[in-house]
Amino acid sequence: MSATWQGDDAPDPLRIGVIGWGLVALRGLSLAVLVFGGLLILLLLRLFERPIFGTRRPVTPYITQFVCRNAFRILGMGFHTRGALMTERGAVVANHSSWLDIFALNARKRIYFVSKAEVAKWPGIGWLARATGTVFIERDRRKAREQTEMFERRLKAGHKLLFFPEGTSTDGQRVLPFKTTLFAAFFTEQLREFMYVQPVSVVFHAPKGLPDRFYGWWGEMEFGPHLLKTLAAWPQGRVELIYHPPVKVSDFADRKALAAYCENAVRQGHVEMRQISI
Repeated sequence: MSATWQGDDAPDPLRIGVIGWGLVALRGLSLAVLVFGGLLILLLLRLFERPIFGTRRPVTPYITQFVCRNAFRILGMGFHTRGALMTERGAVVANHSSWLDIFALNARKRIYFVSKAEVAKWPGIGWLARATGTVFIERDRRKAREQTEMFERRLKAGHKLLFFPEGTSTDGQRVLPFKTTLFAAFFTEQLREFMYVQPVSVVFHAPKGLPDRFYGWWGEMEFGPHLLKTLAAWPQGRVELIYHPPVKVSDFADRKALAAYCENAVRQGHVEMRQISI
């Protein structure tokens, strides 16, 4: 049986067949129980974790990882990874094509996302982001020093911070040039000598017979319809993560050199995996 989502990849609910609506109900309910049940457990554990360990979170990230890995099982999406996880202190950078990236990157590695401050105010997503320890930053140069100090505290506490240097999501068919702004924080005297950065390529493969950009979520696309078509797809596609070797910040002359290296690694991995799937 082909995917229940008929025609092109436009998120039009009228294109979903009977089977698709059944999958939406079953998967949607299961995901809600998993995500919000996990959130409740995480918040209860934080009542004890916070006063004992402070900034460090030795327990709750495992809850996030469990929820995100099992989200793909509920969706029926394949989940594959290549490469070793970074053990050094530092950050992870990846390309960005969908809200599904959040689940994919959390499913393999216990990380903390760096996100624009506006996300903290989004209903639902903002609550989840705050609960899981997301670092919120403002696009204000006057806050640069304050935010660098926050990065330093989190990194020295052993947190792996993850951000998307493209600055926006795409249709999943390309990697945009990396913005260098956040890389600058890693070159401070306090961080430069111990910081490592690991590039990660995230590649989505669409369900058979559907457009390659099926999982992409970009531009003015609304979250609800995109979630709907993702829940309805049968059979599903898959996501692959390629973890490239981490590099030491002090081995690079400046933020531009480091950003260019990471961009090249992510783009090369992305191109190679997309070519294999063709």
